[in-house]
Amino acid sequence: MALGLAALAVAAPAMAQDPARMDQVVRASAEKDEFAGSVLVARDGEILLDQGYGLANREWNIPNAGDTKFRLGSVTKQFTAVGVMLLAERGLVDIDAPVKTYVPNAPSSWDAVTVRTLLTQTSGIPDLTRLPDFGSLNTLPTTVQALISRFRDLPLAFTPGEKYVYSNSNYILLTAVIEKASGQTYAEFVQTNLLAPLGMADSGYDTHAEILPRRASGYTPSDEGIVNADYADMTVPQGAGALYSTTRDLLKWEQGLFGGKVLKPESLTQLTTPYRGDYAMGLIATTAGGHHIISHNGAIQGFNTYLGYDADARMTVVVLGNLNGSAPDKIGADLMTLARGGTVRLASERQEIQVPAETLATYAGVYEASPRFALTVVAADGKLTAQATGQQPLELFAEGPDAFFLKAVDAQITFSRNAAGEIESLVLHQGGNALPARKK
Repeated sequence: MALGLAALAVAAPAMAQDPARMDQVVRASAEKDEFAGSVLVARDGEILLDQGYGLANREWNIPNAGDTKFRLGSVTKQFTAVGVMLLAERGLVDIDAPVKTYVPNAPSSWDAVTVRTLLTQTSGIPDLTRLPDFGSLNTLPTTVQALISRFRDLPLAFTPGEKYVYSNSNYILLTAVIEKASGQTYAEFVQTNLLAPLGMADSGYDTHAEILPRRASGYTPSDEGIVNADYADMTVPQGAGALYSTTRDLLKWEQGLFGGKVLKPESLTQLTTPYRGDYAMGLIATTAGGHHIISHNGAIQGFNTYLGYDADARMTVVVLGNLNGSAPDKIGADLMTLARGGTVRLASERQEIQVPAETLATYAGVYEASPRFALTVVAADGKLTAQATGQQPLELFAEGPDAFFLKAVDAQITFSRNAAGEIESLVLHQGGNALPARKK
């Protein structure tokens, strides 16, 4: 976590579920060139917002739109998880069977690794994408078995089922499970069993070689400005992140999945029930404002994405971006807040108030979020600054009792007091996330 992500949705002068306000929230990021992509918000099938922002191709000045195709990154994982559950319904996969049932030559260390532990990210298998050589191999064509060979002999990080640790290797293995059980390639299985039945004609397994109409180009920020994203061979991500889609097709997906057109009710319940923490099966299930939110985001070279469903308000939020950064997560969180009846305050709408220097001094201290990340808050010369581990100090501006915001980045910090009225902790709000840190 680093200072530089996005804002927490809090009270602001705007009416909930107002499409104009939703558009304003997205444009706030797009106008600063922090977001480029397409956004869709729908309630009970009624589309409230369907809009493209920025450019699908900056070299040809082609704008994004509702039919622009984007790489999904890890939003792909829910399709993989649904595919496994569909095969389980057909009696072709036992999710509690060892993965060695479906993966030839699995090492003995995987004897306790089941399909379920892969689905729930609790297998203990190291993440392929975090291996030291991954960057150099990410541009080369490969196969599922070759990918598996790169991590099969590594020791498990923990006993399977013991804890949650996100690992793309789990969904590479689930790709192999689908192919073994179905007798089809992963791309064929997804196309014939998930996409085609829902009429998702603008979705599929991405490949660099294919001529794909209306495909967005991917971009990334750099010190010199926005540049073309690095090349990634799409045989690498497989069922962990290789699909592409549009906002409109993903609305069909959400309507089909949560409308009972894909899985039986008991399978859908398993899919969306958290196993360790908030992670279910290729999906994250949380509660916000009394609403049950089922979501997942994604990131791959040149693309960041967010797909969320409010099960109580029956609201779908899709944010597909072709500019790397945290904006899709921020926009997704803000639109979800609006969708469930809340309000959002933009950075430009925040009002600074004056706080006496002696009061600012009470916030000073080191706040530890983890052994590797802390915020050092300093009061000096009538100002308050916060410095994250490995970063430069940034000034904080008061907007209310124990509530501060940053102008240099779109983030906020709220301090908490104990029963004696002493500051004991803070929460850093960024990108729709809340990171607590306790004063040392």
